[in-house]
Amino acid sequence: MLTTAGGRLLTSEIEIEVPFHDSDPMGVTWHGNYFRYLETARSALLNKIGYNVRQMTASGYLWPIVETRIKYVKTTTFGQRLRVRAELTEFENRLKIGYSIFNESGDLVTKATTTQVAVDKERGELCFVSPQVLLDKVHAALAAAAPAAGRNAS
Repeated sequence: MLTTAGGRLLTSEIEIEVPFHDSDPMGVTWHGNYFRYLETARSALLNKIGYNVRQMTASGYLWPIVETRIKYVKTTTFGQRLRVRAELTEFENRLKIGYSIFNESGDLVTKATTTQVAVDKERGELCFVSPQVLLDKVHAALAAAAPAAGRNAS
């Protein structure tokens, strides 16, 4: 698998402040709201790759999420600032993204993964290999990130 010069795949990070409406009466973030945080980070990563949901559809493929795993490590509460990192971990046969959510102290509070598969939009058939359009986008993004990773390592 291709990685940047630093040995990592493509990543993207966002920051979120837990809003009041995301918490329960005790001020603890309701567990279902973490999926919105993951989706926001996933969207930022796909934009970075140049293959967001609109571009996916325009290329003739649908990319449903077929599996999600999440592990809640620590609670978060209303008003906390969170950093959500999305990292591309697989792309040849499926699109797998790993997530880490950190609180303002840098403690890991949640980790998760999502897995998406390509479905040919016209035929409605599952693709067992990622379409060339995704591979091209990922390779281009990795190539663009490699010089930056090399500069940061110096």
